[in-house]
Amino acid sequence: MTLTDQSTGIRDGEELDAATIDQYLKAHIPDLTGEPRISQFPGGASNLTYLLEYPNQEFVLRRPPFGHKAKSAHDMGREYRILNQLKAGFPYCPKAYVHCTDESVIGAEFYVMQRVKGIILRSDMPTELNFSAEQTRALCKSFIDKLVDLHNVDYQACGLADLGKPEGYVKRQIEGWSDRYEKALTPDAPTWEPVKAWLREKMPADHSKPGIVHNDYRFDNVILDPSNPMQIIGVLDWELTTIGDPLMDLGNTLAYWIEAADPAPVQLMRRQPSNAPGMLTRQEFVDYYAERSGIQIDNFDFYYTYGLFRLAGIVQQIYYRFFHGQTKDKRFAQFVHMNKLLEQMSLQVIGKSTL
Repeated sequence: MTLTDQSTGIRDGEELDAATIDQYLKAHIPDLTGEPRISQFPGGASNLTYLLEYPNQEFVLRRPPFGHKAKSAHDMGREYRILNQLKAGFPYCPKAYVHCTDESVIGAEFYVMQRVKGIILRSDMPTELNFSAEQTRALCKSFIDKLVDLHNVDYQACGLADLGKPEGYVKRQIEGWSDRYEKALTPDAPTWEPVKAWLREKMPADHSKPGIVHNDYRFDNVILDPSNPMQIIGVLDWELTTIGDPLMDLGNTLAYWIEAADPAPVQLMRRQPSNAPGMLTRQEFVDYYAERSGIQIDNFDFYYTYGLFRLAGIVQQIYYRFFHGQTKDKRFAQFVHMNKLLEQMSLQVIGKSTL
């Protein structure tokens, strides 16, 4: 169990009032006894995630970050609803217990969900797992299988047909992220103008079969069974989930996928063990997804470049808060350099593209 994802101390300025939270939860969750011990999960650069440990039960609390927030981001009610309704079609969602809209309780909306205990893979594969290349490859394929399963969920049967508007999704994403990027621009950040122009020019039609788009599907948002680490038992971070083009979601995921052959500066961005022996390359990932989903993908350069640009937009929104002193988290100081590297990667893809 030592590999189970652990919480740590709470970062400066991100503390919660245990007594206030305890009072609220006991009014909304039956048979809750004792006092909570609160700690914080160190991962994540957007919503803040805390562990609430009661003597007989454990919960996870999610709340928005402190400081400047994009208008449509960090919708706690939306994420709470997705967890509860999507679970019927995708059993890897944790159970959500309560959504608090009264910002006077902790200073923001929040929701509380089940804690799924398990292993979360971060930058490197834990040596204790002792996976062979074959086992790693099988886990990687299982990871892709879950993404295909998600994209095939009958979202109407889950009551989520109103979650997003699939028509015009591709265009809205390009325009929306261009707008959000410009609003979060700082004097030291790149403009991305050549990439934005290329994306607008090469924009394909929406895929004919829309699906649930996770929008942040990575290994560090997936929980592995501690007793059988080859098995995925949970998927986290549904903040950005919507309905849209599944290939755009694939592009989002591959934007984070740093493979072993990537140059040293790119390796510095890696947040998951996608470079481990046995892991699929980006091209193998796309080929396996295409095989499993039955979708022909012959223009992946567009979706990958979009994923890199969108990731830069997320990075820049977070860096904007750091640049303007709205967060003290020192991890974000280097995000402008990550942004510049993402732009270079995009320009390389465009330079080699045959689209």
